[in-house]
Amino acid sequence: MILWKHELRMNKKVLLFWSFGVGIICFGCLLLFESLADTIAQMAGFYASLGMFAKAFGMDRLNIGTVEGFYATEIAMVFSIGGAMFAAQIGASLLAKEEEGHTGEFLHTLPFTRTAVVGWKYLAMLAMLLVFQMICMLWELAGMALIGGMPNLKSYVWYHAAQILLQFEVGSICFLISAISRKKQLGGVFSLAVFLYLADMLCRVIPGIEWLKYVTPYYFSNAADIFTKGKPDAVLAAVCCAVTVLTGIGALVVYKRRDLAS
Repeated sequence: MILWKHELRMNKKVLLFWSFGVGIICFGCLLLFESLADTIAQMAGFYASLGMFAKAFGMDRLNIGTVEGFYATEIAMVFSIGGAMFAAQIGASLLAKEEEGHTGEFLHTLPFTRTAVVGWKYLAMLAMLLVFQMICMLWELAGMALIGGMPNLKSYVWYHAAQILLQFEVGSICFLISAISRKKQLGGVFSLAVFLYLADMLCRVIPGIEWLKYVTPYYFSNAADIFTKGKPDAVLAAVCCAVTVLTGIGALVVYKRRDLAS
């Protein structure tokens, strides 16, 4: 618990920066929708006719001229990418920072086993992702309250539940990378977060690589799909959970066996 509290305290500024940054962007976009509602409604038909582009962003299934359609196709994209990048940064930093900052020798003189170190840091990561999610949702709900409209509540809750799983998976993969690396690989993990998003778009428009939907967590957590179908795909959600658990266990196994630099 001491390590858990320490990590939350040390990463407080990063958590607030990302959660308020992403949350305020979503809030501002909702207010922007209110002022541009008539223009967006007139362009909705044009967007829906853009073929593969419309399919990739879900504009062929939802009316971008409504609050629900605008949220699912525009704001959700910002939230998904922002949340994944935050998860990537936190996951990639928690273990690698000890070697990079030459604090590992001190940490491991304390009465904590390596299992405890990995476990408490991993739990701290999950806690920060949940706090990030809640702060961003408060900003979104504030924006929806001001414009006097919101998406279907059940689909909205399912979407954010799926986003939690997405962030847990990305964070867990990057936590494994952190266990392997001697330095924080921020450039690499940010690229991973963006690549997974691009993989989601590409597998939607190119039939030959549709199998990528099992690789990228963006696919099952896609807002347009959830608002259209009512909930995420259970099989792909299970795959996401399995990857999260396996990479978390992998981080523990790797970290316990490594020769750590002082």
